[in-house]
Amino acid sequence: MTLFGALGFTTPWLLLGLLALPVLWILLRAVPPAPVRRLFPGVVLLLGLRDEEQVSDRTPWWLLLLRMLAVAAIIIGLAGPILNPEDDGTVAGDRPLLVVMDASWASAESWPARLGATEALLNRAEREDRTVAVMRLTAPEAPTFQAADALAQRLAGLLPEPWAPDAENMEAVADLLPEGAFDTWWMSDGLAREGRETLLDALEDHGSVTVFESPEPLYALAPARFVDGNVALTLKRLRAGPAREVTVLAEGRDPAGNPATLAQLPMQFEDGAVLAEGELSLPSELRARVDRFQVQASDSAGALTLSDDSLRTREVALIAGTENREGLELLSPLHYLQRALEPTADLIDGALSDVLPANPDVIVLADVATLGPEADAVTEWVEGGGLLLRFAGPRVAASDLSRGEEDPLMPVRLRAGGRSVGGAMSWGEPKTLAPFDAESPFFGLDVREDVTVEAQVMAQPDPTLASRVIAQLSDGTPLVTRKQVGQGQVVLFHVTANAEWSSLPLSGLFVQMLERLAVSSMPAQPEIEDMEGTTWQPEVVLDAFGDLRDAGTLPGVDGEALVSAPLGPELRPGLYTGQDRSLARNVVDADTELRPTAWPDRIPVEGLSGPEEQPLAGWLLALATVMLFADILASLALTGRLRGARPVATTAAAVLLALSVTALPDRAAAQGTAPGQLAPSEDNGPPSEQAEPDAGPAGDFALAATAEVTLAHVLTGNDDVDEIAHAGMRGLSDTLYFRTSVEPGPPIGVNLEEDELAFFPMLYWPVTPDQPTPSAEAYAKLNEYLRSGGLILFDTRDADIAGFGASSPNGRKLQELADPLDIPPLEPVPEDHVLTRTFYLLQDFPGRYVGRDVWVEAAPADAQIVEGMPFRDLNDNVTPVVIGGNSWAAAWAVDDNGQPMLPLGRGFSGERQREIAYRFGVNLVMHVLTGNYKSDQVHVPALLDRLGQ
Repeated sequence: MTLFGALGFTTPWLLLGLLALPVLWILLRAVPPAPVRRLFPGVVLLLGLRDEEQVSDRTPWWLLLLRMLAVAAIIIGLAGPILNPEDDGTVAGDRPLLVVMDASWASAESWPARLGATEALLNRAEREDRTVAVMRLTAPEAPTFQAADALAQRLAGLLPEPWAPDAENMEAVADLLPEGAFDTWWMSDGLAREGRETLLDALEDHGSVTVFESPEPLYALAPARFVDGNVALTLKRLRAGPAREVTVLAEGRDPAGNPATLAQLPMQFEDGAVLAEGELSLPSELRARVDRFQVQASDSAGALTLSDDSLRTREVALIAGTENREGLELLSPLHYLQRALEPTADLIDGALSDVLPANPDVIVLADVATLGPEADAVTEWVEGGGLLLRFAGPRVAASDLSRGEEDPLMPVRLRAGGRSVGGAMSWGEPKTLAPFDAESPFFGLDVREDVTVEAQVMAQPDPTLASRVIAQLSDGTPLVTRKQVGQGQVVLFHVTANAEWSSLPLSGLFVQMLERLAVSSMPAQPEIEDMEGTTWQPEVVLDAFGDLRDAGTLPGVDGEALVSAPLGPELRPGLYTGQDRSLARNVVDADTELRPTAWPDRIPVEGLSGPEEQPLAGWLLALATVMLFADILASLALTGRLRGARPVATTAAAVLLALSVTALPDRAAAQGTAPGQLAPSEDNGPPSEQAEPDAGPAGDFALAATAEVTLAHVLTGNDDVDEIAHAGMRGLSDTLYFRTSVEPGPPIGVNLEEDELAFFPMLYWPVTPDQPTPSAEAYAKLNEYLRSGGLILFDTRDADIAGFGASSPNGRKLQELADPLDIPPLEPVPEDHVLTRTFYLLQDFPGRYVGRDVWVEAAPADAQIVEGMPFRDLNDNVTPVVIGGNSWAAAWAVDDNGQPMLPLGRGFSGERQREIAYRFGVNLVMHVLTGNYKSDQVHVPALLDRLGQ
């Protein structure tokens, strides 16, 4: 390809034809045009006369110019002009071309740009008649060189994999390289990894290598950890840079079961830092619904980490033998257990019969000898996977529990009485703990000498005793024993849960032992020894873009491989389930280090993006065709073949119109109505198709707000919430336009401090915890707005979890915002309220959530149902406020094309829920505009007929 600045030609030698244009001009200039023939009878009088001087007419210069331009356009078009051609220096030559793609999770973020760059390369290779082959390092296969156009058809099917190539992949690729010379174009993900230098040397043995990398930042999110009751997150970036804030989202299911963002955590990279850390405080109920943490606006599996049971706080029921020791808190059997478990577990108090229906994860019995009638239920609970943790004490020592026969809910048989050492009536010193065996779950914990035991219950020697001891004293007597019962287990500490028999509860070792037993939370990563002989079934797996896919028929994975093997086709990142827990295998782990690749100086490294090539041949040939058509019409007009001046003018106008349409872009929008300007005498279409009014002076604002009925929403300062609220008002306005006689204008966001409220029949006010509280002047406008008949729809957007109370941040903020307002007494919407029938007959008022009560102004105390009417005779006032938490704007929200913005439920049930939400919005607007019009007696027959009464 020959380049002339920003313009290139595939066959530049055809441009030599432009040299013939002057010759063609002279020839056309010398040849006279065809004579004009006219029928004129008087010409017979001129017959026989001879004119000595003859001057031939010449073709007009403008017609010659038109013909020259048409020929020039044809010549240039056939030369293959290309605007912004890419430099061929990186792939110059006639050798085959091998495209090597890392195709890892780190490539997913810029994958569209990589495919675009690869497509441009294939176009150049096709022009130069070079064969091309593609290799992916994450799924190496022997390359086959083929025509560039054939490979371009399969380009869209190339996808990255959710793992990274390792040294074995690099060696496999080097072994698969074909013989002979070829050039290489390496699409690198920018990550340094073992084996890259070896592969680079092998590729350079065959020809030149050019590397392409994306300059965009690359983020990786390490698995979440549970630290001191908070979720700790670590975010990494590939290259150090300036200070930057990145938001991490906690994604999960809302109370209605729909996907939702449950929390956000801004994480700050300091200047020059590659790590950012943060902690997220979430209630246990909310934490249990989080299924992943993800970097906002990122499409990479590395910027996402799946959560598993390691973040789920366990519910622990604490039950002790009844003993009245008023004032002796330190002697309480549960005191030290509560202190140890409160930071990391949800504690449940109550009798055994009360806590069993709650299905806790762990039940702790402190010096409880007999279980009574609940014993069978406890046994069934343990067999289903529960952990029963028992502590000895005076009652257990004095009872006959597990004496003759082993009790099903005891791990071993016990001797009668107990053992006392180190006391005044004993024959020895207090005993210390022996080091933990390798088979013990406590293996690796430091045994401190200041932890001593003075009394214990003794285990009866038994053939199975040795296999059930997981901790023992220095003299070999069992301290902690355990046995498996079905899918659960029973563990017995042979000492008390307080400090009466030992100093163990006073030490940090006590807390560590409870953690190893998974009493407070599941271990973040199981040990390889614990995974031996287990098989884990994949539930969902991740693709390279961070999307979850159903595992389908993928086979189970060996437990040891799940925690130690590298990711690949046999072990995909995702969520795996075992017998008693789920385990997430993420793309990035805590030990993953991001290091940029340091390419040798001899290797050229370029970016992915550049000006897009634009072929111009089609445009030029089309222009030449139009000019030749214009030449034909002009020639016919000059020779008189077209009758009359009007056809000539019409034809010329048509030619000019065709030229303008061909050469100029669409400027229809520039000739239309200005943004925000409404034509009062014509139908402007639904609000989503109308131009949004511009924010301007007060006069413009008033004109935009009053040209049509306009719905408004209160600006909260949160861009995401305000965008959804605006889209929700747009969707509701469209619904009103298509279904009712109301034709609203585009919705408007209202600033309570500056804007006039009297223009709007209704305000939608989404409640956020951090929105500013209005000033006294704003509240004065709001109260005047309510007194003059306006309505405010308060939406806490929390599915009414708080129950219109202060137990949620949105509920507390709602109380703060509504306190200065003159709001009358409220009640949940009664069955006969006019909101249930202003346009549609409704029973529920769902939004994106199906919450509980929706609150409106309470009916007068003396309002009663009149005989013969299906509802009470209420006054004509409009309720000034409607309060709920169903996130109505999210259900109403549509994009610029009128399509729903946010998902709602699943399948038909979700769409039905959205339809009911639209109907509630229509009823609400009709209620504002008509008051209690539908309460008039004239509508009673029709309503009774609709109600089936």
